[in-house]
Amino acid sequence: MNVHLEQLQAWVQAQSLDVAYISNYTNINYFTGFFSDPEERITGLFVFPDQDPFLFVPALSIEAVKKAGWPYGVAGYLDHEQPFALIAAEIKKRVANPIKWGIEKDDLAVFKFEAIMRQFPTATFPADASRFIETLQLIKTPDEIAKMEEAGRQADRAFAAGFKALCTGITEQAVVAEIEYAMMKEGVMHMSFDTIVQAGIDAADPHGGPEATAVQPGELVLFDLGTDNHGYMSDATRTVAFGAGVSAKAQEIHKVCLEAQLTAQAAVRPGLRASDLDKIARDIIEKAGYGEYFNHRLGHGIGMSTHEFPSIMAGNDMELKPGMCFSIEPGIYIPGVAGVRIEDCVHVTATGCEPFTHTSKDYTVIN
Repeated sequence: MNVHLEQLQAWVQAQSLDVAYISNYTNINYFTGFFSDPEERITGLFVFPDQDPFLFVPALSIEAVKKAGWPYGVAGYLDHEQPFALIAAEIKKRVANPIKWGIEKDDLAVFKFEAIMRQFPTATFPADASRFIETLQLIKTPDEIAKMEEAGRQADRAFAAGFKALCTGITEQAVVAEIEYAMMKEGVMHMSFDTIVQAGIDAADPHGGPEATAVQPGELVLFDLGTDNHGYMSDATRTVAFGAGVSAKAQEIHKVCLEAQLTAQAAVRPGLRASDLDKIARDIIEKAGYGEYFNHRLGHGIGMSTHEFPSIMAGNDMELKPGMCFSIEPGIYIPGVAGVRIEDCVHVTATGCEPFTHTSKDYTVIN
């Protein structure tokens, strides 16, 4: 039993539960090494206090579970079968009438919850596995950090491909295609999220995506990207100038954003509160007169998902600890003018932090 699964079983024991049902497919991967997005089908990990766990998957995934090295029981179902009736039969082989359940309250869909209740009408749900899992995933192991370091190196190569693709008239969408094609050619088949390239005023939309907008000289171009390396993610943002003639205002907001990012990253250390780190970056942007244009948190946790616990933001007084991994990504977005975001994800060390990505963050002109 791997260390994460051992910790989950120990939690089931400590909570005096009869069974825990893990429904989130990313978390199933975390505990088992088996990854599959079941889409509309049912996948679940069932963990007991004093018996071996079992995986429940669509029948078409059973061989993939075995290939992943899962050493315990696996049960499957065909599309025409009732999955929760089969799940109940498997559980009853181990616990005749499980009363106390742990579930992921952040994830479990209502229809799945109702299906459990139909099978086990006396079931109660006193323990939230979501809170336990987010705490468990908070501190990364050296192996997890090594996987994220490789994901960071992949992201650096993706930036290089994107910068190389810039030319007058190429669309944001075409630059994305060049980035992802370059990564696929080297065997990186999955980005960690939909790659973002935004040129000029498009970048002033912090939640926008690539459009059919043609890149023109004299604009800032924002790249936000990451890769999936064996289930562990990278996430980084760079904003570069394409050609000469970028406005003085756009250059100024890049300078301010860069100062905020570098200062916050340099301030990371064990014991610093997440809220204080957010304030360090935000104070610089506010002092420069752009506070209203920095309209999101400074950062988010990262690991097997691009957005994990914790949030680096005002109101979160959690102290940073070695092994925590999160983004530092201040942004300034002025509608009709320009948008800048600069981001590295880092892992906290005993004395500071180390970034996963190393592409230059300085004001860079791509010709």
